[in-house]
Amino acid sequence: MSTIELRLEQFSKNLTSSFLCAIACITFGAKNSEAQQIVQGRQIFPSTNIWNQRIDSLPVDANSNNYITNLGASVHFHPDWGTNLTYGIRYNIVGDTPSTDHPVFQYADESDAGPYPRMTTSTFIEGNSWSTAANSGDRHVLLVDVKNDILYELYSTTLQGGTVHAGSGAIFPLYSNMLRPDTWTSADAAGLPIFPALVNYPETSSGPIKHALRFTGQRSNGYIWPARHLAGTQTAGYPPFGQRFRLKANFDITSFSATNQRILTALKQYGMFYADLGSNWYVSGAPDVHWDDNDLNNLKSLVGSDFEAVDESSLMTTPDAAGPPARTSPPPLIPYPARPATMPKPKNSWPTAK
Repeated sequence: MSTIELRLEQFSKNLTSSFLCAIACITFGAKNSEAQQIVQGRQIFPSTNIWNQRIDSLPVDANSNNYITNLGASVHFHPDWGTNLTYGIRYNIVGDTPSTDHPVFQYADESDAGPYPRMTTSTFIEGNSWSTAANSGDRHVLLVDVKNDILYELYSTTLQGGTVHAGSGAIFPLYSNMLRPDTWTSADAAGLPIFPALVNYPETSSGPIKHALRFTGQRSNGYIWPARHLAGTQTAGYPPFGQRFRLKANFDITSFSATNQRILTALKQYGMFYADLGSNWYVSGAPDVHWDDNDLNNLKSLVGSDFEAVDESSLMTTPDAAGPPARTSPPPLIPYPARPATMPKPKNSWPTAK
């Protein structure tokens, strides 16, 4: 039995373990049609998933001031993406690509064995180069299988003699609310998915962003739901992985461009998860040649004190899931809306499935 089958079997057992869970599934199932993020007809996680839940009405976390102080109240917000394809995290839309790769993992005991969609030097990788000499970054590879509704993510990925090697790898059925096993990493230090949190051009240019983002910091202190893993030296006063932050409601966004207002509105309504180690207040996005770098730079006027930590514990239905029980098989494709005639087709994002 494959890794995916084992995890889906475990989720199916959880689904039937309680009559109340079954009722919850029926109650929330209809909301799946209220799509948050649609990629070629596939919704990225159910609408009941914590990534897709608004947090603008939730209380401020009791430790918010300490977290902001330690991350840097005067440190500037940094959108870590733009037109340069070596910045940000690129992703791949796959459909008919055969799942034949069984990567060799450094942390195999916390990785999903696969198989993964076939990867070659033509596959998009973070840093935009498969050469280890030219690319010394995190080398994430993100593969969104729109045919089977599954997300594959790898960290520190290389090709050695035709074999994929990676630090770790994670497989996420995008139609379910399953979390990874507790204490397991993913391609992200917090054990969370990366792709659902990226700021990407097609979504931002065409309508509201209706999901949480992700950001990094230099240190952390444990982890809380929905994160599953810790990393680095644990330092008191810093936020745990999984801590959610939002832009303060009174922050005036009216002077920003329409594109940046969509990003800032998402930060107010959906916030961002503390998800990995890196520079403080660096927010992740996907590079695309259609971004306006000068416009994105205006977001750097924000500072840490413009944000606050949120207590979202009231949204947890169970510690081992990101939301109420959801589907155990892919839902029907959601029709993808036609692009406005005036919008240029992005070169880097949401291409036709291979």
